[in-house]
Amino acid sequence: MKSAKFLAMSTILGSAVFLAACGGEDEANGSGNESGGSGEELSGQVQGDGSSTVAPIMEAIVEEYAAAQPGVQVSSGVSGTGGGFEKFIAGETSFSNASRPIKEEEAAGLEEQGVEYTEVELGYDGLSVVVNQENDWVDYLTVEELKEMWVETGEEKTWADIREGWPEEPIEFYSPGTDSGTYDYFNEVILEEEDIVRSATLSEDDNVLVQGVMGSPNAIGYFGYAYYLENQDNIKVVPIDNGEGPVEPNNETIESGEYAPLSRPLFTYVRNDAVAEDPAVADFMMFAIENAGELAEAVGYVSAPQEVYDEDMATIKELAGE
Repeated sequence: MKSAKFLAMSTILGSAVFLAACGGEDEANGSGNESGGSGEELSGQVQGDGSSTVAPIMEAIVEEYAAAQPGVQVSSGVSGTGGGFEKFIAGETSFSNASRPIKEEEAAGLEEQGVEYTEVELGYDGLSVVVNQENDWVDYLTVEELKEMWVETGEEKTWADIREGWPEEPIEFYSPGTDSGTYDYFNEVILEEEDIVRSATLSEDDNVLVQGVMGSPNAIGYFGYAYYLENQDNIKVVPIDNGEGPVEPNNETIESGEYAPLSRPLFTYVRNDAVAEDPAVADFMMFAIENAGELAEAVGYVSAPQEVYDEDMATIKELAGE
């Protein structure tokens, strides 16, 4: 799947929407029952939207699925976790990618519409805190220092305010936008629902955040692990100390949970009625579950345990009447 890695990352980093409708050889791409699909030639359209963090995994899945089922067009927008759920609730999409669990109000919105859904786990991410390559003073940050840094206090913050001996230079902040599940997760586990610094540059486009951090030695930002890996030659990741010592995000620490509290699962949510009534949706979701672990690893994330995929597959097959 090495080619999928480069295709997925190069395309998603340059486009907000991706489409798959090209053909290919089933045998060369492992289609059919072995890869989670039905093995039958299908046609139709499947629409999704949601998290930019999940997007590299989903795009890789979409690209591989296009070869297995060239008659099915799958599109997946990138309007953020919150924006994706808005479209999901409105009935505009069959699946919704999310870098956090669905919120109570979002679940209530679906219930009001009479929509039942299934949560599918695609892999794991380690939310990565990054600084400029020229930053030679930050060796690690504690969870408490992260909160002190990022919570609005009404005053300009310098690096020296966070730790004695650091430069008396104003900190420049880069954060995902408020529609992002990454923002929601950071808000929950670091800010603890307090206001983020007003001076922060907010963007749903992770590339804007990367460029911002690259552009100033006093900048700090955060985003998904895959975007750090894609840009690790130009930025530095900051180890986080949650009281057990500084830990850097990598496959092992993310999967084990050692990189707490910034390791998290990544999801897609699918409408149960779409799975039951549309063979293309059912086939695509089975293909996604069967290939999510390998493709998550290919684009820089961490696969979930196989038993998670097995449980999700059983649920989708039951909904599809198999």
